[in-house]
Amino acid sequence: MPPIKIIGAGLAGSEAAWQCARRGLDVELFEMRPVRSTPAHQTADFAELVCSNSLKSDSENTAPWLLKEEMRRASSLLLQIARDCAVPAGHALAVDRVVFAAKVTEAISREPRITVRREEVSAIDEKDGLTIIATGPLTSESLATEIARLSAPSPDPSDSAAHTPHLYFYDSISPIVDADSIDMSRVYMAARYDKGSADYINCPMTPDEYSNFLDALVAAQSVEERDWEKLNYFEGCLPIEEIARRGRDTLRFGPMKPVGLKDPRTGKMPYAVVQLRQENLRADSYNLVGFQNHLKFGEQARVLRLIPGLENARFLRYGQIHRNTYINAPTLLQPTLQMKSRPNVFFAGQICGVEGYVESIATGLLAGLHAAALAQGTPLPPAPRASAFGSLTHYVTHADPKHFQPANITFDLLPALDRKIRDRKERHRVQCDLALKEFDAWRAPAS
Repeated sequence: MPPIKIIGAGLAGSEAAWQCARRGLDVELFEMRPVRSTPAHQTADFAELVCSNSLKSDSENTAPWLLKEEMRRASSLLLQIARDCAVPAGHALAVDRVVFAAKVTEAISREPRITVRREEVSAIDEKDGLTIIATGPLTSESLATEIARLSAPSPDPSDSAAHTPHLYFYDSISPIVDADSIDMSRVYMAARYDKGSADYINCPMTPDEYSNFLDALVAAQSVEERDWEKLNYFEGCLPIEEIARRGRDTLRFGPMKPVGLKDPRTGKMPYAVVQLRQENLRADSYNLVGFQNHLKFGEQARVLRLIPGLENARFLRYGQIHRNTYINAPTLLQPTLQMKSRPNVFFAGQICGVEGYVESIATGLLAGLHAAALAQGTPLPPAPRASAFGSLTHYVTHADPKHFQPANITFDLLPALDRKIRDRKERHRVQCDLALKEFDAWRAPAS
């Protein structure tokens, strides 16, 4: 039996490789870094986290918790590593991203059934066996061209009209500051809504401070758009300057929302708040939560130093923006993440149309399960619709292809209950209980 080929050793590819190997299958894992890097990556390690270090809420009976709980029950390697190198983040699961990537690289590299190949893949031959494409949102141009060929409804690659165009959006990276450069006399520790421990640094603003910051932000100079670019931002990850342009209070109801963040020094809720989340285990750096932006570096430093406590901030990394590529999954994929026209080829991770770290790992896990089952002659049915896994893949494969955009896991993706429950917390608890019950029944024969 030929080894399963997995292209891309990011979150999805690493998880998929592990799931196949632990089922006794040989894997060839291809990663083009460091032979060829990307505009966003800084290392050659597997599963490098680029945008932030948060794997979202760990509060019971939330949608991100449900997806992680299903992953835990399915023995996700990357989720376990994330918990092993977690940093304080209130009710969220956040990691030291350097330690996390190093541990994933070590675990995958020492697995005897996984052969790592540091080379770029530019061609896919589905006749050679099973292939999982998990190259992420920064897929190389040569492989993107090959994916377009695979996606063409016509078998004639010379027919340009037959090719299904790739979709894309622009994703942004939040700035990181040196902890020693934060003026701790002007900030306080707290967690929004008092969920979890008080692990976030909060920079409170008065109405005048907020107004001055907003004016400077809106007037700041952005990185120039190239002629060939059409900025198509993902609504769930808008640059802060784009949010600010939608109204003077949009930031106060978004990333600068002060609700549940009373200043212990005054006993009052500030007008607006900027939150900083611990970036690593040493606690020597913090990222500005929700402050992804598309401003020139000099402008970022000038504007962000208007935030109370950050007047003398030293920036370890400025916010950036990069193009994310994903396929039109509703036209191309089955709920098993196999291509409809080429069932030997799977897609996983952000390139298949999910958004977020946890979602990427989850689809990698699913692709690994389905590829392994197919290789062993025991095809696995899709995850149940009521589960987080099933709801996520159902969206990816059944959304309107004309308006398809990547999605995070939310309760909106889960099917409605057969009875109305007015209390939101109780409704979510019932949805989670049902999801886990159906997930366990689906997982049992495959474990």
